[in-house]
Amino acid sequence: MSLTPVRPRFFRSELRLLSSTQFDSRLLLSVILAGDGRLSNKLRREDLLPLGSRIRVRLHLEYASRDELMACLKHLTSRAGNASLMIPELCQTLCDHAVGNYRVLTTMAGELLSTAAQRELVQLGEKLYLDLFGSPTITSRQHA
Repeated sequence: MSLTPVRPRFFRSELRLLSSTQFDSRLLLSVILAGDGRLSNKLRREDLLPLGSRIRVRLHLEYASRDELMACLKHLTSRAGNASLMIPELCQTLCDHAVGNYRVLTTMAGELLSTAAQRELVQLGEKLYLDLFGSPTITSRQHA
């Protein structure tokens, strides 16, 4: 079975039909578009102007501070039911390496959690972080 690529114009038309009924008075579907500054620029192109004009809310996010990332991580772990899951040093390391990006933070934390579950670990520490994200070991064969 082969997959046929979706043509952008057809896709936009289908999204428009799926997202409203009764002439835009009743929403059936909400679509969230996420991207960097290039997305906003592309939505200003003449062929995408009808789509860009339908966007009701635009939220431009800047890089998150270390404190904002730490607050997010603490909130997520406490809402998940185990606020002490990660030792404080690991939380600091994750926030330092997330480069101000919530997605990077949660992706790294998710990988740590998945690996910890496989290894049946009770608490996540920096050793696990180094095992997953530390610099790769150079073997003598690679060095030569």
